[in-house]
Amino acid sequence: MTLAPANPDHLTQRELEQTLWGAANALRGPVDPGDFKAYVFPVLFYKWISDVYDFHHEQALDDLGDEWSQEFEDEDYQTFVIPDGAHWDDTFEVTKNSGKALNKALVAIQEANPGKLAGVFGDVNWSNQERIPQSALRALMQVFDKLTLDPNHISGDMLGSAYEYLLREFAEASGKKAGEFFTPRHVVHLLVKILDPQAGDSVCDPACGSAGMLVETTEAVKLAGGNPRSLFLYGQEQNLTTAGIARMNLYLHGVEDFEIKRGDTFREPKLLDDAGRLRKFDVVIANPPFSLDNWPASTWAKDRYKRALGGIVPPAKNGDWAWIQHMISTMKEDTGRVGVVMPHGVLFRGGREAEMRQWVIEQDKLEAVIGLPNNLFYSTTIPVCLLIFRAQKSVEREKHVLFIDARTKYSPGKNQNTLSDDDVNAIDAAYKRGEDIDGDGGLALQLVHREKIREFDYDLNIGRYIQTETRAEADVDAALAALRDAQAAMDAAREALDLRLREAGFDA
Repeated sequence: MTLAPANPDHLTQRELEQTLWGAANALRGPVDPGDFKAYVFPVLFYKWISDVYDFHHEQALDDLGDEWSQEFEDEDYQTFVIPDGAHWDDTFEVTKNSGKALNKALVAIQEANPGKLAGVFGDVNWSNQERIPQSALRALMQVFDKLTLDPNHISGDMLGSAYEYLLREFAEASGKKAGEFFTPRHVVHLLVKILDPQAGDSVCDPACGSAGMLVETTEAVKLAGGNPRSLFLYGQEQNLTTAGIARMNLYLHGVEDFEIKRGDTFREPKLLDDAGRLRKFDVVIANPPFSLDNWPASTWAKDRYKRALGGIVPPAKNGDWAWIQHMISTMKEDTGRVGVVMPHGVLFRGGREAEMRQWVIEQDKLEAVIGLPNNLFYSTTIPVCLLIFRAQKSVEREKHVLFIDARTKYSPGKNQNTLSDDDVNAIDAAYKRGEDIDGDGGLALQLVHREKIREFDYDLNIGRYIQTETRAEADVDAALAALRDAQAAMDAAREALDLRLREAGFDA
């Protein structure tokens, strides 16, 4: 790969992306590619903070002249405070045990900006040379030292796009692990477009990963001519490194007013109102981890936040509907809408999940079920669906559910399929207008009264309601998903039996 010039000044988007990827490749060998994000993003963010600080410092000197003071500058010009000795230039000058100097600087910056940057750099021990040798860290920092990331050299849109580029590349390198922090942007674009965030909306992602969905809402509002700064953005993420990446992502996209909380959304939801109750949002959006088997089912019936809607506790070995319950519980009662990515199993699995399907249908909360193509995600090749819920449906959709089969709308790729802009627009139009704007039969859709859904015992399998040439294939997908669920249940039962036998003294 051809990298950017040795001393890049004003770079093109492609040159910037190549340079940043070159920084990541400086770690190749001693650092696993799946861990690149934990090392590259904090160093990138540190360099950006320092360069932007210098940029605003020069502005303050020019504007204030003899009236300049550090207090005026920090108050009126600077977004972040950089303590003495913690600037990038101070750290870069240290050429022996650079990790120790970097640790010290990052801690100092976090402590100087507690409300904004506490924990943002993650938990990497930069001085541990077994994890990142001095030579690799030095090579990484040398790449960034040649970049100037202030607004005079790199626009905010360029830097935000470059950050997204790195996220995508790191997801490719991480394989299935990428699902923990990255949702393909074409899927994010579709879900955000469907939910149609408006200026002034509050938006929450309770499993926010790298905050791609929150970033996309700001882009959508901006594209529609609204003020993205009027949005109120919230997210919660359990993984420390990923929570830091989310906050960096928002800052680098020019978003400064947001709340990203770290913690387990089920066990310790942290997005609460002043009374300690779950905060309510206009838009709740997520691609949560599928089929969690370690969620707190045993305490859900007595959940203090009353998220066991209808008194229903989803299966202990599968938290899909628990995520949906949490999201519905946090949408506003008038303007609220929910969009969530789910495996097809949520549409037809029996037991308590069937009870939850009955509840959302009878409460008239489920607005649409949209079946997406196979192989769109890093973490799974199985087909997935989008479920759209609304607190208040339009009159024509009351007591109905819109089913859309969009499985043929994709562009094939080498490793993954993608949704083109035309695909996204067609699916969005099918949802909003109830018609296939392409008119080529590629999309199939049907608005179904809940009486019909009752006849099928609240089974939401798309193939039951849409008669198309692909129905047989859709039914096969459902059957395969059911088989996988049954096999997983059998494996769990076998493990439990083996454990009981060993406890009883039998050699299993």
